[in-house]
Amino acid sequence: MLPFELIIKGTPVSSQTRNRQRLQGWKQQVRHAAQSITNADDVAIQDNVCVTITYYYDGDSPDVDNIIKPIQDALNGVVFVDDAQVVETKSRKKSINGSYQIRGVSSLLLDAFSDGDEFVHIKVSEAPNPEVLD
Repeated sequence: MLPFELIIKGTPVSSQTRNRQRLQGWKQQVRHAAQSITNADDVAIQDNVCVTITYYYDGDSPDVDNIIKPIQDALNGVVFVDDAQVVETKSRKKSINGSYQIRGVSSLLLDAFSDGDEFVHIKVSEAPNPEVLD
């Protein structure tokens, strides 16, 4: 099941929002998107993982560190058993209007760019070797 990759259209909701209903709606949107691309036979990953989140935005955007927790919470029990398995997280934001050189791009990411709308790209991959510091 790794790497696991998905795209969520629109603006992510910050964990700092006062609108709890909006936050729960965002988590449900992420969860449903993850469920829609997993098979009924898929078992949640039980090993440690790395989560990479990139928000491609246009205009204002939430703080990059505040979009991590809601996404990881939403993936609990679907992609991995528990977000305690996430041993490394990369979170970044980039302008949707930027010019980028992309190596090894997936068709999923290319499709998201071709739409031209804001989106969040989430990738779950194997955890790095714990004995190597970088």
